[in-house]
Amino acid sequence: MKIILEDLLEELKKNNIRLSHQRLKVLEFLVLNQCHPTVDQIYNGLHKDVPTLSKTTVYNTLNSLTSANLVKVINIEDNETRYDINTFNHGHFKCQQCKEIFDFGINMDSINTDDLNGFKTTDKNVYFKGLCPKCSNA
Repeated sequence: MKIILEDLLEELKKNNIRLSHQRLKVLEFLVLNQCHPTVDQIYNGLHKDVPTLSKTTVYNTLNSLTSANLVKVINIEDNETRYDINTFNHGHFKCQQCKEIFDFGINMDSINTDDLNGFKTTDKNVYFKGLCPKCSNA
């Protein structure tokens, strides 16, 4: 699924999220860098072009985008929060050597959750860790 910036801008308007220059740059960064970046990666990637940007603004923007379901928070590691512009159902694989995160398709509805009858699920995530083909062949 291709993420189109114009579609996301329309979603921002629908969710009454003000279209500031800094918010647009964070959103644009996420669209152009679909590597599941951290706040630090987003801040460092934008600070040169947007010197008035603060980490607080990045955090606040990501919180707004997450609340509007335009960005998904992923926590594969306990000490690392990353952000995913792809909000459709999919899984993540993190290479333990190069640290890159890969998306993979998965039918979340096909996962057997019979043991959770009576529970209300609000979020579904599937994470795998191991070695990517590049690292396992090295």
